[in-house]
Amino acid sequence: MTGYLTTHVLDTAQGSPAADLPITLYRIDGDSRHQLAQMNTNADGRTDSPILPQDQFTPGTYELVFDAGAYLRASGQAGDQAGDQASAEPLFLDQVPIRFGISDAEAHYHVPLLLSPFGYSTYRGS
Repeated sequence: MTGYLTTHVLDTAQGSPAADLPITLYRIDGDSRHQLAQMNTNADGRTDSPILPQDQFTPGTYELVFDAGAYLRASGQAGDQAGDQASAEPLFLDQVPIRFGISDAEAHYHVPLLLSPFGYSTYRGS
């Protein structure tokens, strides 16, 4: 097998990579969720290594959980409205789960997150 999984997080509100954002990867088996990896993004908003490397890569259902709340709090974006730096709890976005399927055991799957305090988007990247 040659497949692997990567991610990249961009802060669209600040126009920069989202550094030091905690990410957890789970494999989904029916109603069960099994943690496979946990790491933080680097200064470029990426992980230093594939979040699911080649030797662990198998088809199935997975979930990446991005701890957006930790990042937004640390970057001063936890206000209750745009431009408000005061802390608002609970945050509009805190944990951002993205569940996806891997069907090709030899492909590179890239699941980026475009993040702001009040919205996000994702897609299958390259």
